[in-house]
Amino acid sequence: MKYRVADINDLEGLRQLGKISYAEFSNVLSTENWNTLSAILESEENVLNLIEISKIFICEIDSGIAGMIYFIPNGNPTELYESDWCYIRFLGVDPKYRGLGIGKELVDLCIRYAKKSEEKIIALHTSEFMNAARIMYEKKGFKRVKEIERLGKRYWVYTMKLGFFTKLS
Repeated sequence: MKYRVADINDLEGLRQLGKISYAEFSNVLSTENWNTLSAILESEENVLNLIEISKIFICEIDSGIAGMIYFIPNGNPTELYESDWCYIRFLGVDPKYRGLGIGKELVDLCIRYAKKSEEKIIALHTSEFMNAARIMYEKKGFKRVKEIERLGKRYWVYTMKLGFFTKLS
């Protein structure tokens, strides 16, 4: 396993992993809502936009992308995220590589990068049907701050306050 930062050359691999890693949710969402999520994950425009504004950490196995996560720095607010928050999106791990700690390591890479970048709060959202991810985030110290409804399901916004040390003069 090799972890690295993705770039534009990884566009197609990121799109494919989005489709593969989220496919299991097609049976818990309505057809309409699954089609909406799938279109977001596979959209070249969406992935290009994320490549432009974020740092994308990936895990490669045998030169294929086995895991991904998008880290978006503060200054990119959405309806879910405050402008002074950084946040993570679209953690995905290929089902054939689950259980190897790839998701945990990708989240840790984002947390370390956020601290190094002196971010103050890191956020994310997850859903009632994403049990493994939700449990992992809570174990890492993310706290639920808001409940929302998306794609016909309950979602929650989580945040974690990041401490970093500054030199005293």
